[in-house]
Amino acid sequence: MNSLNGKVVAITGGFGNLGLVAAQVLAERGARIALIGRGKVPAAATLPPQLAEACQLGGVDLSLPAAAQEAIDTVVQRLGGLDALVNVAGGFRWETVADGSADTWDLMFQINVKTTLNASKSAIRHLVGSTSGRIVNISAGAALKAVAGMGAYAASKASVARLTEALAEELKDKGVTVNAILPGTIDTSQNRADMPDADFSRWVAPEQIGAVIAFLLSSDAQEITGALIPVTGRG
Repeated sequence: MNSLNGKVVAITGGFGNLGLVAAQVLAERGARIALIGRGKVPAAATLPPQLAEACQLGGVDLSLPAAAQEAIDTVVQRLGGLDALVNVAGGFRWETVADGSADTWDLMFQINVKTTLNASKSAIRHLVGSTSGRIVNISAGAALKAVAGMGAYAASKASVARLTEALAEELKDKGVTVNAILPGTIDTSQNRADMPDADFSRWVAPEQIGAVIAFLLSSDAQEITGALIPVTGRG
């Protein structure tokens, strides 16, 4: 098991299904967790016990550069530094090109690309100061191949992939690795509700994505940067 003992890890989208599960996996491996979310901070009783001591910042709109900078700086102030950033924040819209709106493309860029961009820019100077800085972005399998109704979403996640590659090149001589995970359909309660007739056993468990994130944050992955890693289960 990859050890993250004492590492300070900030997770955007930290109050969502994947963010909370990933945080729990990383905390179990010794990481000190900061959860950053746009919504309200969850009630303490609803959090896993592993996250009882997590730093939590709610009401943060990461599409705004100033808000992202304030959030990251607050994490550093409260936890004494920053070793890794995991960009989970994002969203999805199903809409065909013929019947949809160009506004949806703007929305997907705002919540999937700009959140990742702003959080990463805000974290760079802190990560460079760490002995093993890490950024892990959540892109999507759709970044490689779009299907009907997923044009705007797929394009935005492809942008996250290109951002990952570009930032990896910029930081490769500064001790910071930048990688992205490309999940297939994630087995969450929301996805089950939206697709009740699907074979859930073929989907990706959030815990498995958390395990891949843990590997990328660990010393075992210090020579991996600019990678786009599909985690698609049997979908």
